[in-house]
Amino acid sequence: MQPVTELFQPWHDFYMLLGTASATMIGLLFVAASVGSAIFARSRRGAQRMFLSASVVHFGSVLAMCLLVLAPLRDGSSLGGLAVAGGLFGLAYSGLTWADVVRDGLTVRIDWEDRLWYALGPVVGYLMELVSGAGLMLRFHWGCPGLAVAMGVLLLVSIHNAWDITIWSVTRDKE
Repeated sequence: MQPVTELFQPWHDFYMLLGTASATMIGLLFVAASVGSAIFARSRRGAQRMFLSASVVHFGSVLAMCLLVLAPLRDGSSLGGLAVAGGLFGLAYSGLTWADVVRDGLTVRIDWEDRLWYALGPVVGYLMELVSGAGLMLRFHWGCPGLAVAMGVLLLVSIHNAWDITIWSVTRDKE
């Protein structure tokens, strides 16, 4: 199999832009978290993990995968294995997040739209990352575009969620 740098050469600018967007959004999310810091108390670990920390983790996952794609790895199998590991990590984190939400009794207060964006959206993105990583390991031609779509899904879900958190935090005191 050709080196990753050659395999992903047509995707170079895409991953540069995706990584830059993710890193920028992580920085902006820290600002938003500072603005709304009084809202997320330590006693509400489930809400904090699902609505705030998860966005940082998802943006960080996209950034990490972009860095790996742009790194001078020798072959697509190595990158595929790392993508599988990233997908498994994301799925495990999503499971822990939902377990915290259930433990804190928040499931009755979370509407269906938030369940789609905060719970289902990341799971879909991480499953796509896992499958694409397996495709890269097995040298399937759809591994490269599949990984790009997975990272796009995670970025879009994270942008939506970060914006939702910011708007909720800013308008919370006015209710």
